[in-house]
Amino acid sequence: MIRDTRPISWVKAALKDYQKFPKGAQLEIRRALTVAAEGAKAENAKPMKGLGPGVFEIALKYRTDAYRVVYAVQIGEAIWVVHAFQKKSKTGIKTPKQDIDLIKKRTRETKELLK
Repeated sequence: MIRDTRPISWVKAALKDYQKFPKGAQLEIRRALTVAAEGAKAENAKPMKGLGPGVFEIALKYRTDAYRVVYAVQIGEAIWVVHAFQKKSKTGIKTPKQDIDLIKKRTRETKELLK
């Protein structure tokens, strides 16, 4: 059976940050993005509250660190990765406001560019 897989596109800054992750973390995140591109949702992906429909966060614990990748599924034909970061906070699971603001900005800008 042939799957209809959507392409995975990256905001340049998000790709640059993702490439700084350890190779093992990159592999796990790539697997989760591939699941999304095939129309499903990986176990470690969840909708991001307050960012509208179609914006998901992949949360990965790798060794002693935590990594996050945020992607949008409702921008054009591709899955768009808009942000990648290493979570620094040791208390709480909440995404820092500066990261939320950056995700909103990059999502909005990507939508505008693809109009």
